[in-house]
Amino acid sequence: MNKVLVSLLLTLGITGLAHAAGNAEAGQGKVVVCGACHNADGNSVAPNFPKLAGQGERYLLKQLKDIKSGQRTVLEMTGMLDGLNDQDLADIAAYFASQKMSVGAADPKLVERGEALFRGGKLDEGMPACTGCHSPNGAGIAAAAYPHLGGQHAQYIAKQLTDFREGNRTNDGDSMIMRSIAAKLSNKDIEALSSYIQGLH
Repeated sequence: MNKVLVSLLLTLGITGLAHAAGNAEAGQGKVVVCGACHNADGNSVAPNFPKLAGQGERYLLKQLKDIKSGQRTVLEMTGMLDGLNDQDLADIAAYFASQKMSVGAADPKLVERGEALFRGGKLDEGMPACTGCHSPNGAGIAAAAYPHLGGQHAQYIAKQLTDFREGNRTNDGDSMIMRSIAAKLSNKDIEALSSYIQGLH
């Protein structure tokens, strides 16, 4: 029976057993330094720094671990996580996940194209719609560690899509899902998609 239960949990992607549970209250006291770029509540006002508020806890924790290990390079964060252990990272992730992300606005001239890409993809080129992993309202799928996009800064989204396309960001797993999707996006596609995501809620 125990083997069946463990197998079921792994199949469903419930990996909470693999890491310590985050404590949002404890995390609040550990994000002081983070606030300089991401703001105290995780709603960065600088468009080149991502909003962390309301982001899925599993996704945040993975990114923090990837940045700390060097698997994901973020120059501005070099060495900032070195003194933190797994529990610290889990607490920080839990704190930011418990906050509410603010919403931006899309450029009206780019909405039609951005929405078409987000909701319909480019099926003739084998690119699926973004909604499959990030949900129709951009909330993501927290249990699967697919990030919340809706409301995120357009400038930050554009940089990530470009980095995936150019191979500068590679922490999307062995399936390379984001790299393969971004490879099908032109600069104009990225501009429209990023703008649309910024206003999505």
